Amino acid sequence: MIPGAQPFIPRTEGGLRRGFTTGSCAAAASKAAAQLLFEDLCAEKVSLLTPKGICLEMEIESREKKEGRASCSVKKYAGDDPDITDGIRICSTVSLDAGKSLPGALCADKLLPDALCDGKLSLGASCAGDVFAASAHHDHNCYVEKTGDGLTLYLRGGEGIGRVTRAGLSCPVGMWAINPVPRRMIFAEVARVAGKAGFKGSVWITLEIPGGREIARKTFNPRLGIEGGLSVLGSSGIVEPMSEPALLETIRLEIGQKALEKEECLLMVPGNYGERFLEEKLLLPVEKAVKCSNYIGKALDMAVDAGIEKILLVGHAGKLIKLAAGVMNTHSKAADGRMECLAAYGAACGASREMARQILDCVTVDEALGVLEQKEGLREETMVLAMQRISAVLRKRTELRQGMEVSQGIEVGQGMEIRHGMELRQGIEVRQGMEVKQKAEGRVRVEVILFTDERGILGMTDGAEELVGMVSENDKKD
Repeated sequence: MIPGAQPFIPRTEGGLRRGFTTGSCAAAASKAAAQLLFEDLCAEKVSLLTPKGICLEMEIESREKKEGRASCSVKKYAGDDPDITDGIRICSTVSLDAGKSLPGALCADKLLPDALCDGKLSLGASCAGDVFAASAHHDHNCYVEKTGDGLTLYLRGGEGIGRVTRAGLSCPVGMWAINPVPRRMIFAEVARVAGKAGFKGSVWITLEIPGGREIARKTFNPRLGIEGGLSVLGSSGIVEPMSEPALLETIRLEIGQKALEKEECLLMVPGNYGERFLEEKLLLPVEKAVKCSNYIGKALDMAVDAGIEKILLVGHAGKLIKLAAGVMNTHSKAADGRMECLAAYGAACGASREMARQILDCVTVDEALGVLEQKEGLREETMVLAMQRISAVLRKRTELRQGMEVSQGIEVGQGMEIRHGMELRQGIEVRQGMEVKQKAEGRVRVEVILFTDERGILGMTDGAEELVGMVSENDKKD
């Protein structure tokens, strides 16, 4: 590989460059370090199969070996995504020496699946590291995995890796912010190399991100309760580009394609979590879903323009609960309102003033739902009310006023300017060359399903179940 070149990753249909996650970087660096330690193999690059099914050839930027330990690093590549972590180095040290004694309570008994050794990454691997020691010595807290053949793996963070301080995230409080999928990838890669070498015993894996503490201050990690550094993330191993103009055009093209294919109902999800829930829990064809990212409102507008009349939106409550406040761009940089929605609708259903205050102090939706669950039936009532409001908000968005619409910035009549989103009033002259669009007249139907990984389906609009059945039946016919 040419120095500085990036591994080949297929571009999106819209031509945008994909990248790879910090989780993929950590797994590749760990694999290279394990090869250096157990095989004395000084690899210039390693291959890595991501959960998305894309095989990466990732360049190893640095490598070092000392007695009983080896370290390697990989440079993060974000593709066309405007990611603040683009270009950072993720380092992994694989060693046979813990450096410091580890509490015996860290030893877990869950086993990696047999699929670990068949050359394929098992997405169903359980992570025994969800059990951790409640030790005052935080440096000793590790995720742990036993393979069943005499190998025990310990995974921990170091410089630049954040630590979770609040409940409701993907990692336990007090533990390193290394999410479940990256943990499984790292454990799997190191276990394969150690197993191939016939090693039995304990192996320690330590991740570091030089400069991670400073970079993390510019992210939402401190607000989420992750302190001291960055998170090791990634549910697919691949970074999907989020450049707004290009992404919106890609969404428009995908919706247009679905309209041309005469899909009776358009499936729409914000991202990977929605796709996974769609496929694994609702058993619907994920390949027919359009990823709308955070642009819920604009995606609905595109669907209306394309003539689509039935839409099923499925997404994590952490994003879609914002719809109850009329928020149509769910990116945290654009707007939040999650806790305000749950506090307000919870109060309307009988939550006390103290409960509302607790919700406003929560970091995640699951944490806030836990507050509502302190009173029997309150969570369910709150979600019914919130779903009614979401339905009304989306209906208003799609039931556009009768009449005609002009493009932004078009002058109409003497000294008048009609901007995008304003209706043409009777008697206003439309000059030649102006772009006008026929508006929908209440024909579009939008149904929504909200979920969290911890609690499953939280709420559905009235007709969502019917659309699930319709899509399922049509898929069987196909």
